[in-house]
Amino acid sequence: MINVIWMGMILIGFIFSAVNGNIEDVTKAVFDGAQTGVTVSFGLISIMVFWLGLMRLAEDSGLLAKIARLMGPVVRYLFPDIPKNHPAFGYILSNMSANLFGLGNAATPMGIKAMQELQKLNPDKEQASPAMCTLLALNTASITLIPTTLIAIRMNYHSANPSEIVGTTLMATAVATLAAIMADRWCRHRLISQSKKKKPPAWPHTPKEGDAPC
Repeated sequence: MINVIWMGMILIGFIFSAVNGNIEDVTKAVFDGAQTGVTVSFGLISIMVFWLGLMRLAEDSGLLAKIARLMGPVVRYLFPDIPKNHPAFGYILSNMSANLFGLGNAATPMGIKAMQELQKLNPDKEQASPAMCTLLALNTASITLIPTTLIAIRMNYHSANPSEIVGTTLMATAVATLAAIMADRWCRHRLISQSKKKKPPAWPHTPKEGDAPC
């Protein structure tokens, strides 16, 4: 559906530009945008390689394992319906760790793997489970200690102080994460309440010997 919407917007833009005689401006904007995208991508490669290298060093030194142990109780609280020592926990911890350091591109593969593991536990394959909804909410509003990608973009555009956004980013993502957790807890409580109401009524009395069967 998103592809259809984007294609429709592009076609409408070309049609309007052709009608108004501005097709040359649109063509120039397309090539300028493509050039800017390539330039920004190359600027991001260096910072991504640097932080991914640090993450690999942290993994080999055991630092990530220690961080995972510290975050383990929090993850078990947020995902109470996942069995203990399930592979999904490892992918969720890796996803959250990458998001903490602002490595959104590095967090995405771990998030996908976590979703695949959670889908194996999902009894209803056509509907997202509560754990999957929790992971999506946390991944979208993840608290970020160091917004690495944003700092790289600011450096690429010659910002005077590219790291000055660290404090405000931390506050904004902390508020967003808290709001996501609260909304998730409320939705879980509501779902549990609705499931209890749908249960069939209990037998009105304890059957005794001689009672006629239904």
